[in-house]
Amino acid sequence: MNIRKFTAYLHSADILIIGFATLLTVVNLVFAFRIPLWWRLIIVNCSATVMICLLGYARHVTGSKILAFIHDWYVPPMVFFSFKELYFMIKPIHLGADYDDVLIAIDRWMFGVNPTEWLMRVANPPLTEILQIAYTLFYFLFIVVGYELYRRHNLDLFRYFVFICAYGFFLSYIGYFFLPAVGPRFTLHDFSALDRDLPGLFLTPYLRWFVNAGESIPMGVSNEVAIAGTQRDVFPSGHTMLTLVLMYLSSRYELKCRYFMYVTGTLLIIATVYQRYHYVIDLMGGATFMLLCISTAPRLSMYIKRHFATMESRLPAA
Repeated sequence: MNIRKFTAYLHSADILIIGFATLLTVVNLVFAFRIPLWWRLIIVNCSATVMICLLGYARHVTGSKILAFIHDWYVPPMVFFSFKELYFMIKPIHLGADYDDVLIAIDRWMFGVNPTEWLMRVANPPLTEILQIAYTLFYFLFIVVGYELYRRHNLDLFRYFVFICAYGFFLSYIGYFFLPAVGPRFTLHDFSALDRDLPGLFLTPYLRWFVNAGESIPMGVSNEVAIAGTQRDVFPSGHTMLTLVLMYLSSRYELKCRYFMYVTGTLLIIATVYQRYHYVIDLMGGATFMLLCISTAPRLSMYIKRHFATMESRLPAA
């Protein structure tokens, strides 16, 4: 069977997503004795793979602009969907064990204090408001960069942007598998007292609710309940890693939005610790993973184009 017959109408991000779904399927099979919903997750992964292939083919044979737009922009929700799948896998695989104590110990060794506690010295409502807004803008930044690239009508460049972002997220997900943790807002602080300890001005409570909802944390719960229900997504800091990737791409391709990215991205990275989402070692891990991402993504993209005969040009995108 020639696999290229099935991938000829896909782009490299499609192949990457299918590959990661396959990896998750294998992990579900290996740990089926621990993951209660393993068979449902496998069915979902297989269904997603079929839908991606059908979407690529339908776009080609119909020439529909609507299908083309969906095919170009479906990746972000699919990446988030993969993130939510981890929710049902990581905790059962590790039998509920978290490694926050390791990350806390590293921070204390480096700084002699817990950075999130030390930052309380400079905390004030206006600063909290600004940094919470910056942190919540994380997903909006991808739309800003992606839209500018999309308007250039260089689909190969836009698809490479989509590819490297998806690749970066998947690398961070692998980190979550090996070192699951919940973060300092649960371990060094009382999550239920966050709005009282670190108040903002107007938007902060609503933006925190939005972030918490994405991590499966219901409103008004105790610290213990929140820990039991939240995602294990601390090391490496995906926010730091992907923000640095966006800043790099904005600079490399001289985008008009690059100065906005520099300022907002810097505030966002500071916010990851200030707002108690991450330990400092998570940021260092995110920066390391970012370097791994941008150094290996071009070769991986070219490998996929050569071996799967995707619809993209085989010229290097970066």
